[in-house]
Amino acid sequence: MSTTEIEVLTARDVPLGGPRAMTVRRTLPQRARTLIGAWCFADHYGPDDVAATGGMDVAPHPHIGLQTVSWLFSGEIEHRDSLGSHAYVRPGELNLMTGGHGISHTEVSTARTTTLHGVQLWVALPEEHRNTARDFQHYAPGTVRVDGADIRVFLGSLAGSSSPVRTFTPLLGAELLIDPGATVTLRTDPAFEHGLLVDSGDVRLAGTLLRPAELGYAGVGADGLTLTNESDVPARAVLLGGTPFEEEIVMWWNFIGRSHEDIVEAREEWEKASDRFGTVDGYPGDRLPAPALPNARIAPRRNPAPRVAPARG
Repeated sequence: MSTTEIEVLTARDVPLGGPRAMTVRRTLPQRARTLIGAWCFADHYGPDDVAATGGMDVAPHPHIGLQTVSWLFSGEIEHRDSLGSHAYVRPGELNLMTGGHGISHTEVSTARTTTLHGVQLWVALPEEHRNTARDFQHYAPGTVRVDGADIRVFLGSLAGSSSPVRTFTPLLGAELLIDPGATVTLRTDPAFEHGLLVDSGDVRLAGTLLRPAELGYAGVGADGLTLTNESDVPARAVLLGGTPFEEEIVMWWNFIGRSHEDIVEAREEWEKASDRFGTVDGYPGDRLPAPALPNARIAPRRNPAPRVAPARG
């Protein structure tokens, strides 16, 4: 197996959801790294005491050029979208929404939720598919046991488990629950780069210690990753991966395009309530207004050249 150098990305606190915002920890995007594979956005939140904070209440808002991936550790979120989907996000169950040319949706924690805890992730769509039709998929993966770890693979393939959920670029998404003191070595695709987002416990990834809310980046070329739970309690992490996304993207608010003009057009169409984004039924409130555009042109983002794992020996 190749040795692997790990880059540690730290999170920043940001408000999510407009006037009734909850605070989330964001590790992607940031200056050092825009994407890991096609993963371009990673928010990590909770454990959040809903009685104290009010939980999640995100009014109708739009997306273009991306897929949203919702994955919970605890709690429940009600999802409605302009495709007509009405679904619930529950622990261990994937909700993936495709908002290519345009979609809008709401996310509200349910009345029976006491603690809200999970991740919200985005996947950038490649140029040839970024105007694809709206779509929604739900999947509840089984658990695979490997070397002292329980693994749920919600996208792609890992540890002999594969997800049937459709994606537009090669991707991996999995939740890992590692026993206290356990070490697990996972065979990985050397064409993929990977990111390990630690939720709880202290996890050593290829020799580098990652603490809760940190994300460890491993470049392409590694045919395996070794993880050790350095804690005396179970550790939980989310492993993300994919082939490097070579296209430049323009990210602003809830939109991913390829130019400043893409963003301006999408914002204008949302503000005038065009058919591009449809309508969400069943939410008792107004849509989120788009924020003002910056005074300068929105610059495209591209990753640094993918880091390659050095060969051992």
